[in-house]
Formats: sequence, C-alpha cells, structure tokens
Amino acid sequence: MFRFKGVIPPMVTPFTESGELDEKSLIQLVEYLSGKVEGLFICGSYGCGPLMNLDERKRVAEIVKKYASKDMQIVVHAGTTNARDTIELALHARDIGCDAASAVGPYYYKYKDLDLIKYYEAILAETKDFPLYAYHNPGFQGYTTSLNVFKKLKEAGLSGIKDATFDILQYATYQRELSDENFDIALGTEAMWISAYALGCEAFIPGIGNVYPEMCRKMYTDSIKGEAKAALQMQFDINKLRTIMYLTRSTQLAIYAIAEIRGIIKAYPRAPFVPATDQEKENIRAALDEMGIL
Repeated sequence: MFRFKGVIPPMVTPFTESGELDEKSLIQLVEYLSGKVEGLFICGSYGCGPLMNLDERKRVAEIVKKYASKDMQIVVHAGTTNARDTIELALHARDIGCDAASAVGPYYYKYKDLDLIKYYEAILAETKDFPLYAYHNPGFQGYTTSLNVFKKLKEAGLSGIKDATFDILQYATYQRELSDENFDIALGTEAMWISAYALGCEAFIPGIGNVYPEMCRKMYTDSIKGEAKAALQMQFDINKLRTIMYLTRSTQLAIYAIAEIRGIIKAYPRAPFVPATDQEKENIRAALDEMGIL
C-alpha cells in the first residue's frame, strides 16, 4: 500500500508576471527537484491550488507527472470547496498515474463533524482504491477537524493525514490514536521533523524543500541513519532558515524569491499575492549569505 516516505516538498506553482501558468519554469523546477527528494506534493498551499481553476490544476499535475523522476511519489492536492470538484481532481490524478490524492477540509464555511464525514465519504466512495489523505490545515481551512472525524474516516478507507497543525502534541495524539500499517501520518512542515521522527513519522512536507532540498534530505537521512547530533544541528539550521522566510510577507512569497536568488527559476506567485519587493529580496539574500548557504 502507498505511504508517504521521506522528503516531499509542497511544490510551488510558477506563474508569469501577467498571471498565466508558467509551464517552462514548472518543468525546470520539477527537473531541479527530481533526484533530490523522494516526492512532490502539488497544488496545495504553496502550490496556489485554490487560486487555480480545475483545468489549470489538472495541467500542473500532468506536467509534474511527465517530467518528474519515475521513482518519485507524486501526491496531488485535490481539495476544493466541494466534493464534486475534489472528486474530479482526485480521479484525474489517479488516471494520469499519480500515487495519491489529498484534500484539505472544504473551506470558507465552518463545518461540523457530520458535514466533514459526509464530504470525505463521498470522495472515498468515488476514488475507491486510490489512496486519499486528509490535509489537516486548520489555519487555511478555517476550523479544526476533530479526532472523532478522523477515526470515522479511517474506518471508511482514508489512507492517512497530512498534518499541518504545527502542534507536536496533536501530532503525537494522531500517532497514538490512528497510526498503524494501514494509516499514515505525514508531517506537513520541516519545522518539527526531529520531534515527529521520534514519534514514528516517516515523511515530511517541507516548504523550504523547494529551494533547499539538500538540507531537508540531509536532515532526513541523518535521522534514519541514527546520526542524531547531525540531524539536530540541521534541524536548527533549517529553522533558522525558516525565520529568513518571514523577511517577506508570507513564506510562500519567500520561496519564489529564494528560487530566483539561487538561480533555480524566476517566476511569480499568482495574484492577489504581490511578489517580494526588491528590498525584501535583498534582505533575504543578505541573510542567506550570512548563513553561508548562497
């Protein structure tokens, strides 16, 4: 059965300055990350998924699947405001050969347990044997999904959770109450990998992995090799790098800026995001230089 494994960055989606999908830069980014990480999580928060229409999201998935290394796990975030569109995106991911789909809780409205159970059950009924993960991001979906909901959905066939609560005690609860050989709890950040690994985590989805995949992969491999001191030092370095990301107005904007600074791609986020200013980029460049990682 499918399980998240290793370093799986939530890949940003490149756009042109006028707001169109930048397919050339998308291919460049996929090829840059191929071989450096174990997989890609696409069309999520970093990937501007909710800012794209369904056809654009499908096109991103098709390009990523075509140009990524064949051994990479490709997980498509299919979450939308409603089950109908989420099912369409999940089935498309299945049909083009991706490994799994994920769906954040339906956003804008605040939903009760019964609403969420019915929402995910409707998706599971259509996707059947194709792995489906709940992407639990209370900050972005606008509410917390209860443990009771996840227990019900595990019984209904949910494959696991991408946990973006940034709450290590919550993560520990998921591991204790839900995790087994058939239910997977992936960490939705690089910030707490060392703690989550100690709790049984096997994979993390690091935003900074878009532009510093080598640092994320070293932290992961040092951990699994039992080199705890080296892994911990890399965790500290990565978390220092995360503070640099806040020199822009959001961590998503910082990834586009760092990608340009490091010469990976030059691309834009989609409006209404406003790209990092020249001064913000200079501040980031200076901070990266001070860390010695330019």
